[in-house]
Amino acid sequence: MTITTLETKMMNPDQSDDFAATFAAFRDANDERLAEIEKKNITDPLLEAKVDRINRRLETLSVSLSQPALQSARDETKSAWSRFIRSGDETALNEAKSLSSTDGDGGYVAPVETESRIDAVLTEASPFRRIATVRKIGSGQFRKPVSTTSAIAGWAGETDARPETTAPTLALLDFPAGELYAMPAATQALLDDSVADVDAWLAEEVRDVFAAQETAAFVSGDGVNKPRGILSYQAGTDALSAITTGTANGFTPSDQYDTLMDLIYTPKSHYRPGASFVMNRRTLSEIRKIKDVDGNYVWTPGAEAGQPSQLLGYAVTEAEDMPDMNTGGFAVAFGDFRRGYLIADRQGVRVLRDPYSAKPYVLFYTTKRVGGGVQDKDAIALLEFAA
Repeated sequence: MTITTLETKMMNPDQSDDFAATFAAFRDANDERLAEIEKKNITDPLLEAKVDRINRRLETLSVSLSQPALQSARDETKSAWSRFIRSGDETALNEAKSLSSTDGDGGYVAPVETESRIDAVLTEASPFRRIATVRKIGSGQFRKPVSTTSAIAGWAGETDARPETTAPTLALLDFPAGELYAMPAATQALLDDSVADVDAWLAEEVRDVFAAQETAAFVSGDGVNKPRGILSYQAGTDALSAITTGTANGFTPSDQYDTLMDLIYTPKSHYRPGASFVMNRRTLSEIRKIKDVDGNYVWTPGAEAGQPSQLLGYAVTEAEDMPDMNTGGFAVAFGDFRRGYLIADRQGVRVLRDPYSAKPYVLFYTTKRVGGGVQDKDAIALLEFAA
């Protein structure tokens, strides 16, 4: 009976009656089948077929009749959210607690569709999101256990004794999520335009601001209320592998090609198939001039529009917040960033509508919680332009 209640409570009365009648017929036929088995220890094939036929009808009704209700719930969410964004009407959101929840400052959690749209445009604009691992989390911090020592393994014959192996030692990596915020402004005329897609507008407005702040943090963030960047590890005991060019603020002219090859072979071989280079456009413009021993340029453009360029056969990702090579810093990174770097996205984008602070404009204080850090330091190596 519990199943019947869950399935029918979202249907109209006619649908509910049809579902209840079908379930009653299924119950009667199945009771008859069970009585037949108990009495004769066998069942009539025709009765068995009847039970199966009614059961299939019951499943069909359950699926087809619940779908319109689910669609109706999604439409209700979208309509309530649209009214809030356009006019500030919070009535529907306050009545539908399951659709949107308020935070302590009076903002609202955006629907899943709006959050997904923001995530999609952010991935397009954020270079690290395209190459790193992105994980959704439900709390303000993600903790990942990692092994600090390898488990002991060995060989043995079919009948040989297996000595007890030593368990690996585990440690926890913490990825706290910091709050990323933006405050796009809109005119009331835009919000009153029924043709305008306000979700698309909001996603595009926060895209570049979020992407710029994220990229800076993924490169050099200190981990305090923001992600920890790949370059922030170099001052500690957990520093990434690094090589130097041998010349301050640039390459040694006779060893440019060899230095890049040394960087490629710094990570272990199992990291190289998914590896890529990360540098800013100014560094790339200098490296683009380098040739190999046969006189071929080491850089090649993408084969098709939208594909990344390649350096010595590996994709190049441009991140503007990487240092310039002439500053003597770690200007080039190479490795498998999907295995090496983790981005932790706290689920839920919050929006606070403010029509008062900047009249006649309406401000939308939009917040998103993001964490990040290196999860496998052996997967990434750095090139330092120093003597």
